[in-house]
Amino acid sequence: MRRLAAQALKRASSPTSRCESWRVVPPTPADFCDILWMTSIVGYARVSTSHQSLDQQHDALTAAGCTRIFTDKLSGVRDDRPGLVALLDYARAGDTVVVVALDRLGRSLSGVIRTVETLTESGVLLRSLREGIDYATPTGRMLAGIFAALAGYERELMHERAAAAREAARLRGRHTGRPSKLSKDQIRQARALRESGEPISDLVRSFGVSRASIYRALQSAELMALDLPSDAVAEKVVS
Repeated sequence: MRRLAAQALKRASSPTSRCESWRVVPPTPADFCDILWMTSIVGYARVSTSHQSLDQQHDALTAAGCTRIFTDKLSGVRDDRPGLVALLDYARAGDTVVVVALDRLGRSLSGVIRTVETLTESGVLLRSLREGIDYATPTGRMLAGIFAALAGYERELMHERAAAAREAARLRGRHTGRPSKLSKDQIRQARALRESGEPISDLVRSFGVSRASIYRALQSAELMALDLPSDAVAEKVVS
């Protein structure tokens, strides 16, 4: 309904639909009132267990002007909370999401940052009552920039940790990434069949894998024939 109303207002404010005898009628104050009316203030409340009560958060969010409140009775560690998923799906650009405290969005700092980043990318404002954060104010927008920087920093740390783990495994001769779909014997057999003139399409049917897997297997067979280290072979085979 809100999406249809936004489309109708966009058509109503376009020059082509508001022309009368080739005269463009400017938007009226009522149009801007419609725009304000279409934005919503929605709340999100969460407790960790079903034995805890949401009443206190619900009262605080209602007092803050929330017209709709999404709730969860689940641990903040989980990102697949039904109430949070429904909130992210419902909120539109210009809406304001209100929480009693930032820790209601997630139990860990990284979880809170991911949720805040999702809201910001959608053009949704955030207000936290306990911390006094309001993205509609200059201070709130500054904090939004800090959260965005923290989100980027968190992603970089994750990439660095993954790269360090792969390097440590490579130095110990361990295989990293997805396991190969073909064993070493199958790889050697595929190479022998290919050298005897077997088409790639026949190899795909014979081994029950994709063409890409066959090509990676053949490349790996060449490296194995050159007696290269096993970690180099693994890096070539893994997609």
